[in-house]
Order: sequence, then structure tokens, then C-alpha cells
Amino acid sequence: MALTMLNELLIEDPSPPLLLYQLSKTAQLDALNYQSCFMQGVFAHFPEILFIHRTYNPRGKVLYTFLVDGPRVQLEGHLARAVYFAIPAKEDAEGLAQMFQVFKKFNPAWERVCTILVDPHFLLLPTLTMEFPTAEVLLSAFHICKFLQGKFYQLSLEQPVERVLLTSLQSTMCSATAGNLRKLYTLLSTCIPPAQLPELHSHWLLNDRIWLAHRWRSRAESSHYFQGLEVTAHVLSQFFGTTPSVEKGMTALLQYLQQNSGDKASFSLGLSPPNNHPPSDGGPESPKVEQLVEARIQHSLNAICTGPAAQLCLGELAVVQKSMHLIGSGSEKVNIQILEDTHRVQPQTPASCSCYFNQAFRLPCRHILTVLSARRQVLQPDMLPAGWTAGCAASLGDIVGSKWSETLDKHLAVALLTEEVGQLLQHCGQEEFERRYSTLRELADSWIGPYEQVQL
Repeated sequence: MALTMLNELLIEDPSPPLLLYQLSKTAQLDALNYQSCFMQGVFAHFPEILFIHRTYNPRGKVLYTFLVDGPRVQLEGHLARAVYFAIPAKEDAEGLAQMFQVFKKFNPAWERVCTILVDPHFLLLPTLTMEFPTAEVLLSAFHICKFLQGKFYQLSLEQPVERVLLTSLQSTMCSATAGNLRKLYTLLSTCIPPAQLPELHSHWLLNDRIWLAHRWRSRAESSHYFQGLEVTAHVLSQFFGTTPSVEKGMTALLQYLQQNSGDKASFSLGLSPPNNHPPSDGGPESPKVEQLVEARIQHSLNAICTGPAAQLCLGELAVVQKSMHLIGSGSEKVNIQILEDTHRVQPQTPASCSCYFNQAFRLPCRHILTVLSARRQVLQPDMLPAGWTAGCAASLGDIVGSKWSETLDKHLAVALLTEEVGQLLQHCGQEEFERRYSTLRELADSWIGPYEQVQL
């Protein structure tokens, strides 16, 4: 049934794509190769650097997504850089060799591939180098970042240490100079227990050849690049990685691809658009579900909160809707990262977050709302203090004035700074510690006087 849907979907395409598939003895999809005419044209224009991303589904099948990369590629759109989809019958040397050979047969520009970027778990490198003998195979900066990020969560580090490492990792990825990479390497050696340090493969940070393929980007370009790949990986996982049926997963993915075709990309390439139909107003099922959940959250905010409280929380929700967020689950708490902000959420009632907004106003912040959105939940009355419930305040000025004070502002600012300084002092060498402590001692004495000892 799903294969019938897949074939019907492709028949409706005015520019018939490449579709080769193989069925198992039970009539299930066993292997697949897919490339639209537009994807083939994009690869022909930008064949120099090939980025390979793998997505596993619950059945153990793996989707290989080939994307173009490099300085010349300026394509907008979640999957605009995707140029090939393939599912090998088996993820072994024979299965991958067959997959790469099909790709090369329909893409003569493969001979111009100079660099192939892969993830750290890609084990069949000999097969890849055999099929692309003139290309250099490197680990991608994006996959190294995701690998280290996952390891930080797995190691169950103390919250301040984890936050420092995640912030340093993100900053380094956006400015991957040799000096910044060396600093991150040193920080890992200091913060990670020696027995667990080999798991992180921190020597990758000192391999300059890996980072030369990424270092040409500015800080803003790097941030945009990582965010774009994060969205791409999320879309692939959303459609293929969560669906046991390979056929249904690929059908949903190709529907999404058709409904979000790269018109802007084709215009900049000088190619003809893949079709002349206007863009669809309705997205695929999952984006519609997300929109429905967000609408329900907005309704619950308006129904439960006072007008001013709802206004503040809707502003937080607007940030969530426009941002990428990563969610890592722990035993009791959930780690939330929205762009550059990383905070710890306690989702159980009463919900709380370590961010400035929640600590000051005790209202559901963007991080708590992200958890609600991800879990398809809505705001409940017992998730906010009684003073914020409907009927308790008349205006935004009243409610902010009752909850905010200059003393609280100073207290939160000092608490955040104190925690950061404390972490820096804990994770530096003895000589550096003595120098920094002496500086703080002099600063405290100059404020209060040497006769009144200040506890540092």
C-alpha cells in the first residue's frame, strides 16, 4: 500500500525523478535510491564537497542523505542542499558499494568530488575510499559537535561543568581557530575525569585538516550553517527516524520535499524550477501537528494567565517558534538549548527553569514552553504562582511592579556572575588560581577595606 502511495507521488511529479528500489521476500522495501532532476542539477553545480548524513529508523534501516557543502554553496531551505537519498539493503561493504555505484552511474560529476564529510561512527571508510579514490574523507565539524554534545549529556557531569563545556563547544564551533580548538581541548582535559576522557576523542580538535574544511566560515556563517544542518537532521529524523515503516517514512519525506521545493535555490542557480505549481499552503502532517500544539499552548496561556502574564509568555513562545531547540532527557530534569541559551528545566509541577526570566517572574519561560511543545502538552493552572492567574492583576505595570525589584535584579546578576567565576577558579591550575584569587582579594579590599575581611 505504501509503495503504491510512493509510486503515485512520483507519477504526479512533472519531472520524473530517479527511483530504484528493491523488495524483500515479504514485499517490504529493502533498498532504495532516489534523486529528483533538481537534486541532480544541484550536485552537478556543486560536486566538490559531499556531506553524508545517516538516519536510522526503528527497524534498523538507515537512510543515507547526500548534501553538497563548501564556500560556493549558498542555498536556502531545509533540504535545499540534499542531492541524493539512499537506503542500502544492508549496511555492509557490499550494500554500500552498490549504493555508491548507483549514485555514480547517474551523476557523472562524481569524479569532481574532492572531499567527503562523514560522521565519527562511519566505519566502512575503505568502501568509501575505494568508490571515490581521488576524494579525501574527513570527519565533519557538525558531526563532531553533535558527538561531543551527546557525550557531555551521557557523562552526567555537574550542571555548572556541563554548562561551561556546552557553551565553550558552541563558541569554538562558530570560530574554529587553532587557538580556540586548543583551549577547548585543554578544558576537556581539565573537566573530564581521566578514565572517561578517551571516550570523547578530544584529539580530533587538534587535527587541523578537519577544521580547514570548516574554518573559512565567519562566526555568523558558522552559526547559520550549524542551525541549517540541525533543522535538516531534525526533518529527516522526524519523517524517517520515528516511523517503523520504511515506505511510509520515505513517502512522508518526499511529500515534504515536494511541498517545500527549493524555488529560491533554483533561481540562484539559473535552473528551471522543478515544477510550476504554486507552493502549497498546507505542510505535511507533522508540521500541522506542531502548529496545532502551538495554538493550544497559546489558548491555554490566554485562558489561564492574566493578560499581562499571557503577553510575556507569548513573547517567549514566539522565540521558541523561530528558534532551533535541542532536548536532552535526564532522570529528573530535561536539558534545553535554544540557539545560544542553555538552561535546566524542572518540568514537574511547579515547573521551573534556571533562566533569568523564570527566576525573576516565576512564569513559564521559552524553555518550559519548549518542553510543553515537544511533549504535546499545554499549560496547567498549578504550573504558575497564584498571583499570575487570571483576575489577580489589572495591568502589565502592576504585575511587573509587584514581582520585580532592583534588589532582585542585583541579586540575580551577582549570583550568575559568582557562579561563573567560581567555575573558572575551580578548573584552572594552581598558579593561575593563586593569581586570580589575589586579584579578587585586592578588588574586595579596595571596595570594603582591608580591616573588614570579605569571604571569597
